[in-house]
Amino acid sequence: MSQTLIAALQNPALYPHPVESFQVIETHISWVVLTGPFAYKIKKPVNFGFLDFTGLDDRKHFCNEELRLNQRLTEGLYLEVLPITGSAEAPQLNGDGPVIEYALKMRQFPQSQLLAEVQSRGELTTDHIDALASQIAHFHLNAPRVAPEHPLASSAAIMAPVTQNFEQIRPMLSDKADLVQLDALQAWADASFERLQPLFERRRTEGFIRECHGDIHLGNATIVDGKVVLFDCIEFNEPFRLTDVTADAAFLAMDLEDRNLKPLARRFISAWLEQTGDYDALEILNFFKAYRAMVRAKVGLFRLGQEENPVQRAVILRQYRSYAALAESYSAIPSRLLAITHGVSAVGKSHVAMRLVEALGAIRLRSDVERKRLFGEQQAAEKGQLTAGIYSQDASAATYQRLHQLASAALHAGFPVVIDATYLKQAQRHAARDVAQETGAPFLILDCQAPETVIASWLAQRQAAAKDPSDATLEVVKAQQASREALDAEELAQTKQVNTHESASLDSLIERIRQRLPGL
Repeated sequence: MSQTLIAALQNPALYPHPVESFQVIETHISWVVLTGPFAYKIKKPVNFGFLDFTGLDDRKHFCNEELRLNQRLTEGLYLEVLPITGSAEAPQLNGDGPVIEYALKMRQFPQSQLLAEVQSRGELTTDHIDALASQIAHFHLNAPRVAPEHPLASSAAIMAPVTQNFEQIRPMLSDKADLVQLDALQAWADASFERLQPLFERRRTEGFIRECHGDIHLGNATIVDGKVVLFDCIEFNEPFRLTDVTADAAFLAMDLEDRNLKPLARRFISAWLEQTGDYDALEILNFFKAYRAMVRAKVGLFRLGQEENPVQRAVILRQYRSYAALAESYSAIPSRLLAITHGVSAVGKSHVAMRLVEALGAIRLRSDVERKRLFGEQQAAEKGQLTAGIYSQDASAATYQRLHQLASAALHAGFPVVIDATYLKQAQRHAARDVAQETGAPFLILDCQAPETVIASWLAQRQAAAKDPSDATLEVVKAQQASREALDAEELAQTKQVNTHESASLDSLIERIRQRLPGL
């Protein structure tokens, strides 16, 4: 009936709107009938174990679930679930009589606007990634929490699909080197889980298992009305969706890295962390990235048993090995570094820090963000005051203490860190140095310099844009310049000067760090 129905639905008279043309997109679980202004998604009556659409009531349920779940992230894209009546040969959309099928009505958008297509054209930008990070962070912060006693919230539920992955992959491999690599990856996953299990359990009780998206990658994000929109949540399998928010974010990071877009992957994770404040996620990020990479590896291998062409079999195996190598890279022992910026407000410290994020994989910690996470916004009456309200001596001390706690945790998790703060007081710098010493990480002070005219210009631009978390004014900058404590001889030995208004200076800095720490 299904193919007959899909053919019969390609009749303009069935639709209450103009039809520009018909096109059918078919996947292994659904058909999507494109009409021009709207798309109609119909689920196939199939059972793959991880999903079961065989019953009509099941398909109705999952159509409604897909509508509910995706309306959390989109506005005006997922519209309604419509019954199909009549017969397969002569269907009626939203008609009377017994229902033979259900269709999810969506607003149609050009496939060329999928971010995967945008990326393939070389047009994916940092603005797209920043928008995705903001949307995903907001979504995760507001997603329904899974009750700690729910079976899918347990650490065992986290590990079960990881183990299943290896069990399903192993029979599909025959090459000895592939099998040795798989055994090593499984041993690393098992050891990592044992080490991380207390953290998984703590995150369960603290509510980080939530109703997530389950399938975040560039193929499930598009541009609608000039805005980046994430869509196509997993509706058909709760274990894929009810998971730690880190697993959701890890999927996109892995997808970007697989596309050789490491700087954008790092930028995404940095922005997601800043906006959620969930820095504990760093400890489990690579565990989930490796899992997501091996899921992709497995899905590709499923085609191997159906493919007889030796050329195509070789292509499938190359793809598998690429994902396996990516997973293996997440198990490597990383190089660490603690860098702190030094300089007045609006001198370009955040730009320098972001370059370290994108070029070296550093985790950026911003004093302006963490200060407001601790204390909220500055009161209007105290705006521009250097030592009042959230900028009081006590508040600043608490802010730097928080930055150093987060830095220590990130370093222990194996990540290089850059703290984006003024560090105008020697005691603040010494406290950061102590964190580096305690964690065994190299320490670097990035002395950020720019002409006063450039600082004034950047400050004016920042204030006009009204998007930066900093409250600094030109008066604050002048007060900082007057009260800063100079770097001493010992500090100067650990300092690299950066002329932030000169791109060559920053490029040189990155190269010098890489020479000093080749693993970054």
